[in-house]
Amino acid sequence: MEDLDLIDRKIVTELMRDATLPVAQIADKVGLSQTPCWKRIQKLEAMGVLTGRVALADPAKLGFGLTVFVGIEAPDHSAEWRAQFVQAVVTLPQIMEVHRMAGEMDYLLRVAVSDMAAFDVLYKRLTDAVPIKNVTSHFAMERMKFTTAYPVDTAHR
Repeated sequence: MEDLDLIDRKIVTELMRDATLPVAQIADKVGLSQTPCWKRIQKLEAMGVLTGRVALADPAKLGFGLTVFVGIEAPDHSAEWRAQFVQAVVTLPQIMEVHRMAGEMDYLLRVAVSDMAAFDVLYKRLTDAVPIKNVTSHFAMERMKFTTAYPVDTAHR
């Protein structure tokens, strides 16, 4: 974020808190008039700093009461296996996030499903789609903290 000035960082922070805020309110909070604020928001989108605006939902109220963190150990590290793995995970909408990791596991997945039976179906679909050396599943009992907002420094120039 070194090319973002204090005002840009404040705009990003406000939008991460609430993307439904009118431009006029954001402008007021960051000390700009509406037009320059809107231009900065457009610039931040063009730069790829702002990648989208979404509504956050309660997974349990949508029927996704079980969150599972799945560690994957790959059988090899070839481009072919990675391509097959990516193709498999993008077709499974219950897989919310996929991270390639350093350390003991090669990939970490965040999965949202309704219950253990639904996870078992997903597990079988994934392991049928691509060879995997090892799968380790960790079942979340309680979500104690959740945010999508990064802790952007808005106190310093």
